[in-house]
Amino acid sequence: MAFSSDVKLEIAGTAPNKSCCRKAMAYGMLEYGHAFGAREISLQTELAPVADVYATLVPDVCQVSAPTRDTLRRRTTLHTVSFPNPAQREAVLETFGHAKNEISVRLNRANLDCEDCARAYLRGAFMVCGAVSNPEHDYHLEFSVPYYNLSRNLLALLREMNFPAKSVSRNGSYVIYLKESEQIEDCLTFLGAPRGALELMNIKMIKSIRNRTNRRINCENANIDKTVAAAGIQVEALRRIEEQGGLQMLPADLQELARLRLENPDMSLRELGAAMQPPLSRSGVNHRLQRILAFAQTLENPQND
Repeated sequence: MAFSSDVKLEIAGTAPNKSCCRKAMAYGMLEYGHAFGAREISLQTELAPVADVYATLVPDVCQVSAPTRDTLRRRTTLHTVSFPNPAQREAVLETFGHAKNEISVRLNRANLDCEDCARAYLRGAFMVCGAVSNPEHDYHLEFSVPYYNLSRNLLALLREMNFPAKSVSRNGSYVIYLKESEQIEDCLTFLGAPRGALELMNIKMIKSIRNRTNRRINCENANIDKTVAAAGIQVEALRRIEEQGGLQMLPADLQELARLRLENPDMSLRELGAAMQPPLSRSGVNHRLQRILAFAQTLENPQND
């Protein structure tokens, strides 16, 4: 959660300048917070700066008195901000064009006045219901929404902003998510977390270099294993030849290579070829070794006259 928290704190560190965008950000925090309705308007968060933004921005936009704040310290510290007075809640709902008797929470597009208001609204939403995975482990950004209709509104808004989000139900919530690293980088920048986007890109680059290095090492190790295994077979064949009559049994053009292989079981074919007089190509060495193996095979299975 450290990476996700850092992103939220980066977003919380800057507020929109335009009054309509400040209102849109407050609206996003309210709708996706713990509760938003006539009976309860509240936010619960582990991040004190996010609670500070909510407790400051909502009263300023809605012209209501300051909310109450509680801090519960158990395994984690939970900050709760709420508006206990019915008159406060009514004023907040009225500010954003919501009626007291509304059954479901929806996005009221009238609160998105200018082209930047959608960004501000999504920034508010992400601070209170968003999460992004540590890119060291996975690429995943999501909004966990408690209301179905609101989740469909959020999905549509993200797609209008050119983010091809998808949706899934999870544990009673409606999750709107992005999975591609490039999409997440763009979304973090859009939400006002360019440092988070840059960190994701840096981690992705390091992972790519690490993966390429590991693949190269694995390939080299596999080649070494193959070379060692092949050399072992060749040395064993040469020792059988020695036991049954000596290397002089081999044709003259194979004897030098046979001695080199016995003396240098760890050499690659290319190294063996370079040590020959005159030097021999890798394919030439391989061809002669195959002839040696075939010769050894005839000793094991002599043909009947």
